[in-house]
Amino acid sequence: MDFRTTVERAQLLKQLHAQYQPLVLPTVWDVWSARTAAGAGFPALTIGSHPLADSRGAEDQEGQTFEEVLAAVRPIIAAVDVPVSVDLEAGYGQEPADLIAGLTEIGGVGLNLEDTVHSEGGRLRSTQEHASYIAGLRAAADDAGIPVWVNGRTDLFLHAEDPSGVLDEAIERLRALEQAGADSVYPVRIQDDDDLLAAVTGAVSIPVNSTAHPVKHDLERFRRLGVGRITYGPLLQFAMTDAMKDMLGPWKP
Repeated sequence: MDFRTTVERAQLLKQLHAQYQPLVLPTVWDVWSARTAAGAGFPALTIGSHPLADSRGAEDQEGQTFEEVLAAVRPIIAAVDVPVSVDLEAGYGQEPADLIAGLTEIGGVGLNLEDTVHSEGGRLRSTQEHASYIAGLRAAADDAGIPVWVNGRTDLFLHAEDPSGVLDEAIERLRALEQAGADSVYPVRIQDDDDLLAAVTGAVSIPVNSTAHPVKHDLERFRRLGVGRITYGPLLQFAMTDAMKDMLGPWKP
């Protein structure tokens, strides 16, 4: 994709986040799912690491290399005329500048970056370490002249036995990511907890991303709780798997 188109799509993605409260980005994994979601009227999409890996027979949590992910994502981005963000897990051991260069070269205009370092035994980055990585992404995107949307994810709630017990630490981390230049923040695994969602949306001034199930969850609830951005993670693919099994059930031998 040429540079001008990439910049225009990045600018549009930023505008969409301001226009929609929340902005829903269906999480897709191949050309078919991307074209289907775009054809349904969604103005932007995200590619999820988990469903992408499942569609390719690979493992999630960086079971593919950065180069393999880029090769898989390139035709998906090329197949639609809307901005596409890509889940880049913990960064595949890449320097921030290399991550931005690889993403934008194939036309990606947003990214998700988490703090669980899969290549190092699943350790959690410290608040400062994660914020520094996000700052590096912001600087690299600025240097490239492309306003890449950076979604800073934390897995603190995911790893905690008692999610409410890490709320203060999570808020500190989310604020650090905001100060480092993240455009939105993504505290995973609290989508069913109204109190935690309300607490984090009230603690930062940028959009908070929540995972949603396309059937079991309600858009208005997320809007009421102040969520600014919604993605499906692997849950759209899971829902479609369930529907496919139901349809095929009567036909099995």
